[in-house]
Amino acid sequence: MGYSDWSDAAYQSRQGHRKATNQTAFTYDKYAHDNGIAQVHPDMNPLRATRESRDSAAHPDSVAIAVAFDVTGSMGSVPRVLQTKLGQLMRVLIQKGYVAHPQVLFGAVGDAYCDRVPLQIGQFESGLEMDDDLGKLFLEGGGGGQVHETYELAMYFFARHTSIDCYEKRGHRGYLFTIGDEKPYGVVSKQQVQAHIGDKIERDIPVARIVAEVQERYEYFHIIPTNTAHGRSAEVQARWHELLGERVLLLDDESAVCETIALAVGLCEGVIGDVDSGAEDLIQAGYDPNAASTAATALAPYASARGPQPRSAIGLLPASIGEMLDDGRL
Repeated sequence: MGYSDWSDAAYQSRQGHRKATNQTAFTYDKYAHDNGIAQVHPDMNPLRATRESRDSAAHPDSVAIAVAFDVTGSMGSVPRVLQTKLGQLMRVLIQKGYVAHPQVLFGAVGDAYCDRVPLQIGQFESGLEMDDDLGKLFLEGGGGGQVHETYELAMYFFARHTSIDCYEKRGHRGYLFTIGDEKPYGVVSKQQVQAHIGDKIERDIPVARIVAEVQERYEYFHIIPTNTAHGRSAEVQARWHELLGERVLLLDDESAVCETIALAVGLCEGVIGDVDSGAEDLIQAGYDPNAASTAATALAPYASARGPQPRSAIGLLPASIGEMLDDGRL
């Protein structure tokens, strides 16, 4: 997947049409709720599926970026934020040269112990198809009230059911961002893996082990929006820190989630030397200064623990390349 190009002009045209006609971008969710349907869209179903990020003539150096967010309870606002800021995210990744050929996947996480649609996984895409995938999400809004969601089931999928050329051909890890304000369960349940992904495994897998598997092929971050129901919970934050250390990003405003993703990628790619220069890049790309500052604050502990890094020339596009093309492609 991921063979098309991102067109900022086409995305903005879509957004304008939706606003003018008072239409939601989340068309499948509206259809499902209007008709009393509670099932995953066929294109987002992880059962017996593998998601691929592949190089092509148009994208010879693809980089996989996966974003999987909790859609239960108070977290339901996150996919809407991602959808409205998708153009800005792609603009800063490509135009600022953080990643010349990003291929972005969106997924959703619930609770496989009680939700009807606990895992939804789209495709890695380079063009407007990623916006289409957001529109295919079912925003269940459930959860069981026990301060856990099955993030570990999503981790299992990314560890064992994705195939990404950036890692497999070049040893360049992709990116995985999970977003949520609750804890993962202690193990990946073998019953849930069989029911929702289709694999038969011999025993449950400790969550720390599946995190380690994910980290072999992905730069893995977890974002906790702190102004949600459990975002300030010391217990929730401590559990994630046990698993990921400083790659747990405490975000004071979930509306800055795209900015946070962009800055994390820029730091890991070595394109920005520090969070302050990255925040300035975001502002130049059209982001709100307050949101850019919020993202920089969330990433400051990780950047400090990582230490100063030499700024890479990779991704620093000449003006003639970095500017938008006449047809809106970046």
